[in-house]
Amino acid sequence: MALINQQGQAITDTWTVLTELEALQVGGRYIVELPLWQAERERLLQQSSAVGLVLDNTVDVVSLSSELEHFNLIVLQFPKFTDGRAYSQARRLRTQLAYQGELRAQGDVLRDQLLLMARCGFDSFELRADQDIQACIPAFTEISVTYQP
Repeated sequence: MALINQQGQAITDTWTVLTELEALQVGGRYIVELPLWQAERERLLQQSSAVGLVLDNTVDVVSLSSELEHFNLIVLQFPKFTDGRAYSQARRLRTQLAYQGELRAQGDVLRDQLLLMARCGFDSFELRADQDIQACIPAFTEISVTYQP
């Protein structure tokens, strides 16, 4: 997995994806899916140093507004590059809900999408396996003039 930030730098992922609580160790930084969070919220908050949440692009992020303070990272899914619902989720999290943590794009993330993803509020990008990280880095600076605010 290649991971870059919106400054165009390759970064190391310091998070662990947690699929079952048996693997939970005190002080870890864990990414969990929504059902696991809902079932084990208190335990995750007590035993983790940081919690990240993976959201399908069908989830209404407004429904999580009272929980956002608990997440240091929210991972938004792009199941296909032609499905842009996660762009809307990111904008809503940043503007309407004032989410200040890290937003990560994951899934079918391509070079041509990176600048728009950053403009929508994403901080980090998990590139699709066939994407060359070195070829993607310039994507953030190639366009200097935009029509939209």
